[in-house]
Amino acid sequence: MASETPADTQADAAVSNSASLESRITLPSAAETVSEPQASTTAPEETESTVEEAQRDGATTEKHGSELREPEYDVDVKLSDLQADPNNPLHSVKTFEELGLERSILNGIYNMNFRSPSKIQEWALPILMHNPPANLIAQSQSGTGKTAAFTLNILHRINLETMAPQSLILAPSRELARQIKGVVETMGQFTKGLVVTAAIPDPSRRGQKFEGQVIVGTPGTTMDMIRRKLLDARQIKILVLDEADNMLDQQGLGDQCKRVKALLPRNIQVVLFSATFPPQVIQYATQFAPNAHQMTLKHEELTVEGIKQVFLDCNGEDDKYRVLVQLYGLMTIASSIIFVKRRDTAAEIERRLTQDGHKVAQLSGALEGPQRDEIIDRFRDGRAKVLITTNVLARGIDVQSVSIVVNYDIPETLRGEPDYETYLHRIGRTGRFGRVGVAVNFVHDQDSWQKLAKIAAFFGVECKPLPTDDWDFLEEEIKKILRSSRAGKTTKEMQMQTDGASA
Repeated sequence: MASETPADTQADAAVSNSASLESRITLPSAAETVSEPQASTTAPEETESTVEEAQRDGATTEKHGSELREPEYDVDVKLSDLQADPNNPLHSVKTFEELGLERSILNGIYNMNFRSPSKIQEWALPILMHNPPANLIAQSQSGTGKTAAFTLNILHRINLETMAPQSLILAPSRELARQIKGVVETMGQFTKGLVVTAAIPDPSRRGQKFEGQVIVGTPGTTMDMIRRKLLDARQIKILVLDEADNMLDQQGLGDQCKRVKALLPRNIQVVLFSATFPPQVIQYATQFAPNAHQMTLKHEELTVEGIKQVFLDCNGEDDKYRVLVQLYGLMTIASSIIFVKRRDTAAEIERRLTQDGHKVAQLSGALEGPQRDEIIDRFRDGRAKVLITTNVLARGIDVQSVSIVVNYDIPETLRGEPDYETYLHRIGRTGRFGRVGVAVNFVHDQDSWQKLAKIAAFFGVECKPLPTDDWDFLEEEIKKILRSSRAGKTTKEMQMQTDGASA
């Protein structure tokens, strides 16, 4: 292993020093380390509006999603062409009634405990619902009401007199597509005649046509169904991409999204929502959604408020499983997700844990669609407390009870470099909407040490070591974190680092 260098000593702020760390890794220099602002010890001030407690984003309450806890932030809106005129009707709204929505849609909103628009909705809804329809590129973190925003626009624009598909929502995974479908159905539950259909791989639907005013699917299946004339795209007038940065940045998904769009009418409204839009993605997004209005959020605090990041020093790859078994008792206090790099690793960990008498589930792209649906449903309703998965669940999935995320394998890019964006999205599955969460990172050799050190330095966070030979102490430390009101650096502070590096 690498011996200690001067750079090791200088990078204490990035990863807390321990004897094993100093002897096994060369850390980034102090110049690369960003100091962490001291976390506030006071809770955010409550506003008079009840929107923070009322709204829910992501999965609905019935599907065990989280409540919206909206932070204070400003919305930066860049209107295209003549829409910058302050007298233009594209102004912000303070009530849903101002939008001229049908009573049935308003009933759906109120039934979900929406009372007034969130900040992102105040600005996005008038833009989305204005005529003639305009394209929109919007940055929106989890919990800010983005799913409801594009859903309301869809419900407002579709013609319920026909079953022909009129709006298409694309998501990067079947799990997120099913979650969005549930939100649309819940919000439209009083809209008579509404049919929402999932365009995801389903052997039971072979040869059947996909009908319904709203189609929610994954790009590959949707493209295939349109080409096989099982999905009539001629009347589609709205295309939404959720997690658009991931959809457009990945070569396979990006190509599929482009091909899907080419199969749709030319005059459709294109809506792109994403938590982040790196420069290289925003450039492609503006081509995908030409002449689009652009909207970004300037948060004081983002929706994942505090995630304490710790690491466990394992004695080699084989020892990681022993440590995981020791950690299992803590992971079942609420719900936990274990992220691994490979599908076969997920299957092997599930096999060994099940053999040892533990109740776990594993989900990866290797499983058939119905199996994946059954597993995520078990996890949502608490029948499975621990879920082992690959990056297929790193984005968008909202399960309220998740308190611990384990990075069994430190995320890396195809080139073997630390994957900062994936790390941020993985740990964002816990600490949802103001709750406290813990991210536990397993390191076992020089390479994993280096990747974690670079991630810690990149975000300017402290990644605290916890001992693997004193489990009473480790258990008390994690329980103490979960009881605290604020765990660590905000996602906003971390996201500023990813955005700065991308620029």
